[in-house]
Formats: sequence, structure tokens, C-alpha cells
Amino acid sequence: MRKPPSHRLVPIKVAALAAGVSEATIRKWVSRGKLTRYGTPGRSAFDIEELTQIAVQRRR
Repeated sequence: MRKPPSHRLVPIKVAALAAGVSEATIRKWVSRGKLTRYGTPGRSAFDIEELTQIAVQRRR
């Protein structure tokens, strides 16, 4: 999978707010392979479009 453009990457706090979940849930999704983590150790970043798709699926 290619890394998304940097303007689509958000830190974990923003990712949690966008998905309506806690930061712990974001970490669980990553460990379960549901969400892709980008960035460096200690500096996670997440694709806002991928988060939006997950949030829409959760609401169905």
C-alpha cells in the first residue's frame, strides 16, 4: 500500500475525534489490521479518508 499524501495524514488525537472513538480504540484497530498506521515510532499518523470509511461502516 502506498503512503497517502501528507495533507491527508492526521495525528492520533485527530484520528480518534474524526472516528468518534478513543485513542485506545485507534491503537486496537491498528493492531487488528483494520487501520493503517503511518509515521515514525512515537509519531503515528493516520489517513483521514481511511478513517472516514471506517466511521461510515460503523454507523451502518
